Amino acid sequence: MAELVIRDAEVVDGSGGPSYRADVVVDGGRITSIVREAAAAGCQRPTARRALDAEGLALAPGFIDMHAHSDLALLRDPDHSAKAAQGVTLEVLGQDGLSYAPVDDRTLAEVRRAITGWNGPGDDIDFDWRSVGGYLDRLDRGIAVNAAYLIPQGTVRALVMGWEDRAATPAELARMRALVAEGMAQGAVGMSSGLTYTPGMYAEDAELTELCRVVAEYSGYYCPHHRSYGAGALQAYEEMVTLTREAGCPLHLAHATMNFGVNEGRAPELLALLDAALAAGADITLDTYPYTPGCTTLVALLPSWASEGGPKAVLGRLADDESAERIRHDLEVTGSDGCHGVPVEWETIEVSGVTDPSLAEYVGHTVLDAARLRGETPWTVARRLLLTDRLAPTILQHVGHEENVRAIMRHRAHTGGSDGILQGSKPHPRAYGTFPHYLGHYVRELGVLSLEECVAHLTGRPAARLRLPDRGLVREGHRADLVLFDPATVAAGSTYDAPRRLPTGIPHVLVDGRFVIEDGRRTDVLAGRSVRRTPR
Repeated sequence: MAELVIRDAEVVDGSGGPSYRADVVVDGGRITSIVREAAAAGCQRPTARRALDAEGLALAPGFIDMHAHSDLALLRDPDHSAKAAQGVTLEVLGQDGLSYAPVDDRTLAEVRRAITGWNGPGDDIDFDWRSVGGYLDRLDRGIAVNAAYLIPQGTVRALVMGWEDRAATPAELARMRALVAEGMAQGAVGMSSGLTYTPGMYAEDAELTELCRVVAEYSGYYCPHHRSYGAGALQAYEEMVTLTREAGCPLHLAHATMNFGVNEGRAPELLALLDAALAAGADITLDTYPYTPGCTTLVALLPSWASEGGPKAVLGRLADDESAERIRHDLEVTGSDGCHGVPVEWETIEVSGVTDPSLAEYVGHTVLDAARLRGETPWTVARRLLLTDRLAPTILQHVGHEENVRAIMRHRAHTGGSDGILQGSKPHPRAYGTFPHYLGHYVRELGVLSLEECVAHLTGRPAARLRLPDRGLVREGHRADLVLFDPATVAAGSTYDAPRRLPTGIPHVLVDGRFVIEDGRRTDVLAGRSVRRTPR
């Protein structure tokens, strides 16, 4: 007898097609039978050791977070309700060109410092791996939800070249190509870049093209955080389309937004660019989060020259008055490349997290407000935060536009990604709310997408990008990574004031056929594992 039958569910199968009522049987971690309209047809209904009444609930494939920053959280926090409670059953890690494999001891220490704001310092983690395969093996010891990994191009560059702003030599490029090939062979699904983050941003297009050729040889995809989401956004998108076309590599655009005042109402221009490329045969997808503010680290806003040499060099420049004044001028007057070529507007920069308790009073305030309260300049406050907290502060950046968010999420190449940074005492609510916010706000309340369309954006379409033949759809033989939610009540509980509040209307989530969320509560099940690239 099978393990579980889910009765009378409204199946939203991830294909985008019409939903239908069915009994769904799960056994051995897979969907073994789907019996449509079983009760109405009067046939013998499937039986199992356990029956779950799903009357009034939608049954969908588990949601796939195409842009996650849970690289250490999955190891640190077995509960991981931030994602499991949303119905997420697979996260894609290694984003924005910086993560923890492949590394050596030097590079690991540098990366840990550079992205403390994303993942915490990691003092509670045993970094007992150095390779991509070693990291994936570590995930296979048991995690809350499944995880795939992108090779971080910035980390690869740091391992080979350090944090220098120069072109790679032929020997260095050959070494980087070998590292990317090794990581792909060990199971990575593609490669990411952070082209407004150091050291990845120091790579020229020719270097990136050569690395993308390797990714394409292994049937992976390239996921760039490209060079500008501000003053040069359209040119930056076009650069990535051209680069990947030259390399013959599929392209997935990370958090594909159009931000800052210069891009208000300009999403149709981006979509026209993508439509033209798709019509010409390009293989392109993208992800977005359903909110207007962005989230990153405060140090990311600095000009690239200030970050050359790595975190220790950044702190040295910030401590030097002459260098700090040059940084301020680039930020406030010129528009630094780290701030997307737009002069920083301190009233849009909200401090969301610090690691030094003495700075806790800054959290929840914009840099401008904090400066006014103290009778100081905004740069004085920002500089103090960076120096005292050793580059760790995270920020919300209130620079988005709702009409752009809605236009982009309707596109046929769109998928969902939280870009969820889980650190800080006041993180972005997208970390805990992205997927129910899509379903509750943009589907039920606004009707921007139909339920079937939205679920396809969050399941079937990302599974296709990841080349996962047995995930992302409710089909017989597919993995039983499933979510049951109430379309009438599903909603993000997280808000800007209470960003860690869990969602409502998602009573059950299964990973590999096992309940990780049951009756709205987290179980102790750790059924997640690494999801590795499908061999060629």
